[in-house]
Amino acid sequence: MFEKASKQKLRFVTTVGTLTTEDLWDLPLTSHVGISLDNIAKELNRAIKADDEDSFVTKKTNSNTRLNLQFDIVKHIIEVKLEEAEASKNRKAKAEKKQKILSLIDDKENDALAAMSKEDLMKMLDE
Repeated sequence: MFEKASKQKLRFVTTVGTLTTEDLWDLPLTSHVGISLDNIAKELNRAIKADDEDSFVTKKTNSNTRLNLQFDIVKHIIEVKLEEAEASKNRKAKAEKKQKILSLIDDKENDALAAMSKEDLMKMLDE
């Protein structure tokens, strides 16, 4: 799919100008102001539906396949970005849990030291 896009020098016409396939990776998934992958996908979907009127006389044109390729690329990038966001969220949650466990271990060790007698603590200090 990306090979086809590079061979065809595929460009995406947006409200902020023309974007290359590579530029799509820098766009946010959603945005209330400006351009986003969601906005581009919606526009492409509308164009495909408008162009997808059934005709029993004419064959599908090259623009149909080009629109479908553009749509597939945008959908793929959205899926990858969603997966990356989910993985990042999971890594963050695991790191927070690990930090909490390490903190609890530290507290337990402090409690164990605090429960020792003065003589035992002095002995440990000398060692």
